[in-house]
Amino acid sequence: MDRLSNRRFPLHSEERSAARGWVEYGARTPLKARPASSVVLVRDSPTGAETYLTCRRSESPLGIVGFPGGLIEEFDDDPVDWCGPSPSAWAKALGTDDSNLARRHVLAAVRELFEETGVLLAGPDATSMVESTRGREWMKARETVAHQDSSFADVLSRRGLAVRSDLIKPLAHWLTPDFAHRRFDTHYFAVAQPVNQSPTLLESKGIWGGWKCAAQEIARRNSTELGDEVGQPNTVGRTLSEITVPAVELILEKLGSSRGCIAYLSHKRKIKLYYPHLAEHDGDLMLEVACPVLTEGGSAQRGR
Repeated sequence: MDRLSNRRFPLHSEERSAARGWVEYGARTPLKARPASSVVLVRDSPTGAETYLTCRRSESPLGIVGFPGGLIEEFDDDPVDWCGPSPSAWAKALGTDDSNLARRHVLAAVRELFEETGVLLAGPDATSMVESTRGREWMKARETVAHQDSSFADVLSRRGLAVRSDLIKPLAHWLTPDFAHRRFDTHYFAVAQPVNQSPTLLESKGIWGGWKCAAQEIARRNSTELGDEVGQPNTVGRTLSEITVPAVELILEKLGSSRGCIAYLSHKRKIKLYYPHLAEHDGDLMLEVACPVLTEGGSAQRGR
């Protein structure tokens, strides 16, 4: 079992007012956290394991820059053909007694990945996969789902496709800090890039997206290179911690220290809840969260 250690992360400038108000006016009842799912899409490269990062238009509990993902929607209750572990098996894997909620988290993860990147974890049966999701018709389908003009279940049904829940792996469970004005209860999942599919940005909402070597991003996390590359007003001149949430940075650490995507995806994880809280350090408010000291590759994490 990995030894736990408290890690500290800086608050984003947009968070400081809410955090200071939470401290100055005393503890209050936090806003209800809305269920969400996020997907770490991974592949191997000559420089190490890579993941696909995207940029959001505004501040989000998933990070300005982070992994594809979003809130669970009412359409995620729609019936779909399903291949792979059952919702009850997923409930056990996610550490919940609610199999319906577990199903919704998995389906939301598959849907959000499709909306934001075009990568579709579905096929006509338990041994087949959609080979390509490029072209105008697929982009139109992504747009209709993203704007809720049609449901994800409709897109699958019209094409005779079933969700391949066996291709997605549970990764981590994070809760947004109490002081935040928008709070997510997020399950993170990991997925290997499917053969003959590659991510593309959604035309109506995409800002920036790219494959990034996890180890390289961690090595340069104190620089502003990634934020400058993204090129948005709220990313330029900011370090990795200033444009991502702690979940993203810690997942990048784990992926960067792994011995490739197969090792990363096959690693058995007991899903625990990560719940950052405010802590004062050297007169400044920061986020503090208890995390494993060791990476999956066995090297020590550096503390802050």
